[in-house]
Amino acid sequence: MAQKTALIVYAHQTSGSFNAAVRDVAVQELSDQGFRVIVSDLYAMNFRANATQDDIIGDLKNPEFFQYGEETMHAWMEGRLSDDIMAEHRKVEEAELIVFQFPLYWFSVPAIMKGWMDRVLTQGFAFSLEKMYNNGIFKEKKAILSFTTGATQTMFRPDGISGDINITLWPLQNGTLHFCGFQVLAPQIFWSPGHCPAAVRTAMLEGWRVRLKGLLAEKCLTFAPCELFDLSFQGGFMLWPKVREECESQPFGITTGHHLGKPLPPDNQTKVQHTDENSVKPSCRN
Repeated sequence: MAQKTALIVYAHQTSGSFNAAVRDVAVQELSDQGFRVIVSDLYAMNFRANATQDDIIGDLKNPEFFQYGEETMHAWMEGRLSDDIMAEHRKVEEAELIVFQFPLYWFSVPAIMKGWMDRVLTQGFAFSLEKMYNNGIFKEKKAILSFTTGATQTMFRPDGISGDINITLWPLQNGTLHFCGFQVLAPQIFWSPGHCPAAVRTAMLEGWRVRLKGLLAEKCLTFAPCELFDLSFQGGFMLWPKVREECESQPFGITTGHHLGKPLPPDNQTKVQHTDENSVKPSCRN
């Protein structure tokens, strides 16, 4: 049996940080399970975050009007992307599992990790109009966000001052990872470790270690499959009328983003949803 590969995309500048400890637990536990573990330590690599025409080797297709997505797609097809992007592409191709490890910055990832997503998830390599969401290019791969917060868990509840964490996670988990086809595992959230006693931080790390032992066997989060939508410009990429009609009898929206003016499905972006066979909600692979 071929050795499995895990990629950890890591974004923290301090070697003594809690994020570093979380990364080290993942490296050790996954290695013990027989994974080949690759770490892209973005700060140590001095990974360039800004997506510019410097990512393309050789002439542009349209130098009069530079369009990053179009130009990098052609450069990828012709093997003309910069070496740092190509190196990350090879890591992604080899990985069955990708772990994004970071501190939550401004309700999102640090700029250097956003730059990794902007530059490495190249059009054509990671997605296309024909291959997106549950039909996406990386539909056989799993991904997980593992991150720390400065805020407490109560602050990110629906009635907390920062609002529902499920809404915060929707752009990253649906708009980036699931858009590229990844099966998205429930996030590993370390709530406010900087304000916790040492014993609590130790317990957090142990909980992560235990979860990692069965991580690949977990079911993934629920998203709306492409089959629910009219995937044409004429149809506006909208829900099919019959699907919309079926949703009328449901107490909640389909997902956090596809709420249809209804209450959000509880914990849609933080916990695996258990649906019955009569529900319009899709399985996680769809």
